[in-house]
Amino acid sequence: MINYPAEKIRNIALLGHGGSGKTALSEAMLFCAKAIDRMGRSTDGNTTMDFDPEEIRRQISINTTIAACEWKNSKMNIIDTPGDFDFLGETMAGIRVADSAIVVMASKGGVQVGAEKAVRLLKKRSVPFLFFVNRMDEPNADFEHIVEELRGQYGISVIPLSIPIMNQDKMAGIVDVMNKRAFSIDLKTGSSKEMPFPAEFEDRVAKIHEQINEVVAESDEELMEKYFSGEPFTEDEFRRGIHAGFKDGSLHPVYAGSALNNWGVEFLMNCISKDTPSAGMKKTIVASTPDGASIEIGTGEKEPMSAFVFKTIADPFVGRISLFRVYSGVFKGNTMVYNANKEKEERVGGLFYMVGKKQIPADQIGAGDIGAIAKLVTTQTNDTLCDKQRPVILSKISFPTPCLTMGIVPKVKGEEDKIMSGLNKLSDEDPVFTVINDAETRQMVISGLGEQEINVLRSKLKNKFNVDAELESPRVPYRESIRKKVKVQGKHKKQSGGHGQYGDVWIEFEPFETDSMVFEEKVFGGSVPKNFFPAVEKGLMDSVGKGVLAGFPVVNLKATLVDGSYHDVDSSEMAFKIAAGLAFRNGLPQASPVLLEPISAVTVHIPEDKQGDIMGDMNKRRGRIMGIDADEDGSVISCEVPTAEMASYATDLKSMTQGRGWYTIKHIRYEQAPSEVAAKVIEERKAFLEEEE
Repeated sequence: MINYPAEKIRNIALLGHGGSGKTALSEAMLFCAKAIDRMGRSTDGNTTMDFDPEEIRRQISINTTIAACEWKNSKMNIIDTPGDFDFLGETMAGIRVADSAIVVMASKGGVQVGAEKAVRLLKKRSVPFLFFVNRMDEPNADFEHIVEELRGQYGISVIPLSIPIMNQDKMAGIVDVMNKRAFSIDLKTGSSKEMPFPAEFEDRVAKIHEQINEVVAESDEELMEKYFSGEPFTEDEFRRGIHAGFKDGSLHPVYAGSALNNWGVEFLMNCISKDTPSAGMKKTIVASTPDGASIEIGTGEKEPMSAFVFKTIADPFVGRISLFRVYSGVFKGNTMVYNANKEKEERVGGLFYMVGKKQIPADQIGAGDIGAIAKLVTTQTNDTLCDKQRPVILSKISFPTPCLTMGIVPKVKGEEDKIMSGLNKLSDEDPVFTVINDAETRQMVISGLGEQEINVLRSKLKNKFNVDAELESPRVPYRESIRKKVKVQGKHKKQSGGHGQYGDVWIEFEPFETDSMVFEEKVFGGSVPKNFFPAVEKGLMDSVGKGVLAGFPVVNLKATLVDGSYHDVDSSEMAFKIAAGLAFRNGLPQASPVLLEPISAVTVHIPEDKQGDIMGDMNKRRGRIMGIDADEDGSVISCEVPTAEMASYATDLKSMTQGRGWYTIKHIRYEQAPSEVAAKVIEERKAFLEEEE
């Protein structure tokens, strides 16, 4: 594969709802470009893009995959992204390096939530996009209905530039709206042949042309004057206006076809190569220096090199593969590059282009192009590789925050370290999930965007690292406190020949505002010598870690040493430490101890019509609605909810909103748990502690 200049490169991402045919479209595009010899199918597990064993087994895309191909003196880097919302991080990585995108739609069922989310993400990143109405070979396919819904949702910028010619409810050809031409399709091979323009499309195409002319006119003042004077645009002006409209979002073309049968795909690729922005569209980009200052850098090949690592693949044979896009200069193989994030140099071996899992060697990767490199030592996803003489850091991907947390335990006791080691290696591939070993709850917990993502990680643990793991509900870190003031004695006296042990303290325990225990002493007359005060405090500090109700840490507590006694010979620091612990265990049961449950601030983003359902569900979870706001996508409900009630919320919210809702969660404080909740938690905790012992 030759090296193309940035003006000849198209980095195009495929997005859409799960099952809409993104992988099938990438397969058809690669076949048209002769990058592959035959088209695979997801159901057969033989597609170029879905090569991961988990993708083959589940018949869905899990990873963002790159495939380079050549098309009519230009190059296309096809970026196939997952449609399942649990792998949103992968989709965001693909969008980060794309210059334009295709939102793939199913030909029936309306605008699905995956398409809505894709459009939202693309608009946030200001990535221009078009629509491809796929699966036109299926019964009851309705192109007109999909276009109507898209225009209803996204306005007059949605304009069909190809229209399917239907014959007895079956697609038989395509109308090229821009050039007023028609093509018949060979239903077996997908090849097209020009045919006489059908008369029934004359009025429809004329009307669409008028809409396109308006878009072209709005792109330039000179063209606007020409439009109002009634002069026709030249071919060059027309193309320039289309290009500008697509780039600024005033035009979102719609194309039709069937990826599985390769209908309309060649026509789509011709339009992509002519009308979508090239990788060289932006002449400068904003980056930052290592000290945080903003800097504008040129994107030409003569500039110092800078490249952004947007994805990492853990290959079992060659190790870590880093996928990157070059933003300036030329990335050359067999040299040294500087990782500006880690402030370390990396030795670079051979470079290559990716076509799924296939690697095509390259001596260099130019500005605007996407390539890969194996066996980098310190470089991770979101790092910038650059020329050491001009260190820059390119903007990072803001990955979504995981919201579903589960406990993960090995089926074979003692393999906890293998789970942690395996998950840490998998985090190279998937930077969205987190895993921690919670010392307080004595549980390893994994957090992700949904059940599917966590289950995939569990499968990878088994297949790659030979560790069988099970998921369980996360344990909630409760707290204990007291409601009234008490004064109690703690006395430790032991005689066993020779020196004995003697420590005697009187301590007042009372509720206080701070989370950590506050210790004071108000001893008069030297009843407890000052040199034993630290031992008393240490004894209390050791005790607050395990409360008297259910063994949870005690908070909001003040302890004041007020009196006591000592023995000249038998008293020691250890004796007073034990005495303080006895006072704690004697006193807290008398001080009206209560269980505190963690409360989280939850912000739920949902379509407006789901507001009532979500609020009703929050009430069932003992949540309090704190406010309702609106944003560009619907309603935003702010509430405070007991953390224990949110364990399965990621799955439940997806079900209630058909995947349209999302939320953030953050711990804010502890509150007294209702008596029935406290009783149940205390009973379960005691059973757990007995089992642990």
